[in-house]
Amino acid sequence: MKRAYWLLPLVSLVLAGCFGDKNEDLRQWMNAQSKGLRGQVPPLPEIKPFDTIAYEAGNLVDPFRSARIEPERRPTGGGLRPNFDRRKEPLEAFPLESLKMVGTLQQGSLMQGIVKADATIYRVRTGNYMGQNFGVITQITEGEIVLKELVQDPNGDWVERNSSLQLQEQESRK
Repeated sequence: MKRAYWLLPLVSLVLAGCFGDKNEDLRQWMNAQSKGLRGQVPPLPEIKPFDTIAYEAGNLVDPFRSARIEPERRPTGGGLRPNFDRRKEPLEAFPLESLKMVGTLQQGSLMQGIVKADATIYRVRTGNYMGQNFGVITQITEGEIVLKELVQDPNGDWVERNSSLQLQEQESRK
């Protein structure tokens, strides 16, 4: 506390030295330097008026209409369609990629295929359905089962696609 008493007069003496006529030479120098300085603001650019155009969109095509974004869908006139009313067969619950042909059976002239789905074995013949794309078996040979599937193209039309299931060789046990 005793230090604060003698510090206060010292600070006020220093501050008093900064004010007064002792800085007159500094003021004269500043005035001499600022005589030639003049602030110049460039003039604002001239604003060009824009022509007004009336917007008449009554007879123009709307660019945001969905028909402009998506291709126009035409109704299919009696083309291919799967029969949704028929009873589903057990092998239609499996994707074709998960089914394995493991063999064939022949009874007279009738060739049957042996198909494995998960751990269950099924016998199939020409006309049976399998796979999830409405695949009907058209031919069975000793090495493959040939199917004709119905799939939708990007326009929504049903098209036929040929697929086959190849005979899977048994792995030899060691």
